[in-house]
Amino acid sequence: MNYEDFQHILFEHRDDGVLLATLNRPEVMNATNARLHWELTKLWQVVKDDAATKVVVITGAGDRAFSAGGDLQWVEEMVGNPQKIATVHQEASDLVYNMLNCDKPIVSAINGTAVGAGLAVALLADVSVIAEDARITDGHVKLGVAAGDHAAIVWPLLCGMAKAKYYLMTADFIDGKEAERLGLVTFCEPPSEVLPKALAVAAKLARGSQTAIRATKMSLNNWMRMAGPIFDNALAQEMLNFLGEDAREGLAAVRSKRQADFPSARLS
Repeated sequence: MNYEDFQHILFEHRDDGVLLATLNRPEVMNATNARLHWELTKLWQVVKDDAATKVVVITGAGDRAFSAGGDLQWVEEMVGNPQKIATVHQEASDLVYNMLNCDKPIVSAINGTAVGAGLAVALLADVSVIAEDARITDGHVKLGVAAGDHAAIVWPLLCGMAKAKYYLMTADFIDGKEAERLGLVTFCEPPSEVLPKALAVAAKLARGSQTAIRATKMSLNNWMRMAGPIFDNALAQEMLNFLGEDAREGLAAVRSKRQADFPSARLS
């Protein structure tokens, strides 16, 4: 792929070797549909192959969201559909591993709500800057599926097992200040300062020794590669759950903005 092939990500090539990539579906809070989800798997190799880019900053269009999860229509197509599930399974795996394999620094400017695949990108970035009033959640369990994408591979490393288990099993929201306190993100800033801070960090990295910085990043990423089997299992469990009754009820509850009545939680 080339940059012009992307439909839902905008690119600004800056003179200092920093590439600003903007998730661009502001009318739906940059939610991921099938196309954007696929594009997020392809972005990192394009960046890696681009000799003019030394660092990438990724953010969301508008001032409401980084990316507010998956489009419900797209999720609905997955529930009970083995073919769709197989496709998303491969893409979700590719997204994580392609980010880990991109040797150039990735900085996320989390300007608003981050859920689902958007949250995976936000927290797998090498440096993350979040707005004080931004809210994040790994909402998988609210849909009745396991927290299967990025969470198992990186949350315990970032915030410790006790906090990871609580937030991944409850899907409680976390604001920017708490995310920084927990160690889920690098920096927390007032909303107007998020992108400037991310760009300043990227510019600093772009001025450094690229060979040394990339070698450092790829060495540290081996901590997450060691957790690869954990991630692979969690992702497989998530996809299996999309075939079950809980996923149908979870989706219906989210659509109706009500508390889910999961079949698996009912007393027999």
